[in-house]
Amino acid sequence: MSDTLAADTRQTVLVVDDTPDNLTLMSALLKDTYKVKIANNGEKALKIAESISPPDLILLDIMMPGMDGYEVCTQLKAKPATRDIPVIFLTAKTEIEDEKRGLELGAVDYITKPISPPIVLARVHTHLVVKASADFLKDKNAFLEAEVQRRTREVQAIQDVTIMAMASLAETRDNETGNHIRRTQFYVDALARHLQTHPRFAAELDDKTIDVIFKSAPLHDIGKVGIPDRILLKPGRFEPEEFEIMKTHPALGRDAIVHAEQQLGMEVPFLAHAKDIAYCHQEKWDGSGYPQGLAGDAIPLSARLMALADVYDALISRRVYKPAMPHEKAVQIIQEGRGTHFDPDIVDAFLQLQDRFQEIAHRFSDSDADIAEKAEQLARAVGS
Repeated sequence: MSDTLAADTRQTVLVVDDTPDNLTLMSALLKDTYKVKIANNGEKALKIAESISPPDLILLDIMMPGMDGYEVCTQLKAKPATRDIPVIFLTAKTEIEDEKRGLELGAVDYITKPISPPIVLARVHTHLVVKASADFLKDKNAFLEAEVQRRTREVQAIQDVTIMAMASLAETRDNETGNHIRRTQFYVDALARHLQTHPRFAAELDDKTIDVIFKSAPLHDIGKVGIPDRILLKPGRFEPEEFEIMKTHPALGRDAIVHAEQQLGMEVPFLAHAKDIAYCHQEKWDGSGYPQGLAGDAIPLSARLMALADVYDALISRRVYKPAMPHEKAVQIIQEGRGTHFDPDIVDAFLQLQDRFQEIAHRFSDSDADIAEKAEQLARAVGS
């Protein structure tokens, strides 16, 4: 039982030679140490090498009828499944040019006949040790790469869950429905991807940045958690002092994210855009927005994208306190805000993406049940 197990774990050497006596000689030399397979032509050698149990090393004659050893080696090295199998030429060709050609084709060694059995065994052993080490490192690297990918996916999932949990918390206290979060996410993504080739934005809007902005967009109104219900849930117009309190929600949102980072003891790169969006999405292109009165390119790009997406969705959405505005009217208002409320180039992109915006709005539309549920939630919140 133990002898059979030991035999099964031995490394395999494939001997390729068209001469039966040479196959017999090499098999006898190798069989006590290795499992030996034989092939009397190049085609059979390739078939064995490409099987589900490939050899660990190939001893390859050069002068064979049909496909010679050089061609066999060339085909072995051309295929991913066989290119890492070490090939040792074992041949009667003794010219330097022959050896040079063999090594250039990818062979690891070149042994001339007549052979010295100890030399053959030593060289086979050496190259099998090298092959085993290379296989170990390859397997180790593959494992490490898979582990890095797995942990990266876990980190990304944690990021996504963290953002969505924070956004959902804000949504429970707001008069918006949960679909508002989804719609604005996809509006922002559509705008950003459309502007990727624009000279003003190409350097900033790479795919990775757009993905982070997409994930961060749901946090634009996270600061509303800190606004009193009597103001946040008020169905009518705000009094001046109420509006001043409402205008603190961008800073509250930014500060909440900063506080979370301070608790961790480090700044979290993926939250950089979340802070910009939360703090600056109420800024206006002409500097008349809040909380800082920023103007033009001083407003972070992610916040400028969010500003248009947020306003458009607010206009077209039905709420417990207002009817939905027709798309055409919302477009007109956005156009009128070009260069005052909104970045002109972002408005131009929006105008070219109108059909895409309508498609997103339809895909994530609020049902009557959504509106009724939100009205009930708000009524409970006000009553409490």
